[in-house]
Amino acid sequence: MKRICVTGASGFVGRSLCLALSKSEWATRGSVRGKLSADDCVPKIEYVAVGNIDSTTDWSPALSGVDCVIHCAARAHMVSDSSTDILAAYRLVNVAGTLNLAEHAAAAGVRRLVFVSSIKVNGEQTALG
Repeated sequence: MKRICVTGASGFVGRSLCLALSKSEWATRGSVRGKLSADDCVPKIEYVAVGNIDSTTDWSPALSGVDCVIHCAARAHMVSDSSTDILAAYRLVNVAGTLNLAEHAAAAGVRRLVFVSSIKVNGEQTALG
């Protein structure tokens, strides 16, 4: 059976994707930062906690036996961000963390990595014309 790993499985996009995959023939593993409550879990999804995402995250437990990674985890939509250097904080997760995931996936023999981003990256509105 083919196995997919969804990063950011407890986030807005990742949770919706896990819900859809739970109704498919794919065995699905969701990676999350920490332990989830039973109410936050999607049935039929195996969850693995990987901690915070950066250049040092150990993805090995999440990637073991995985054929495909759908990468939904990111630092996004931080309403009340307390970081002193917000750009560096975003780059730590979204650039260095993603590169680290890709390197771990290649080393684990993952055949496909799908990088997902929400439309929010385009801003709150689009100007006419």
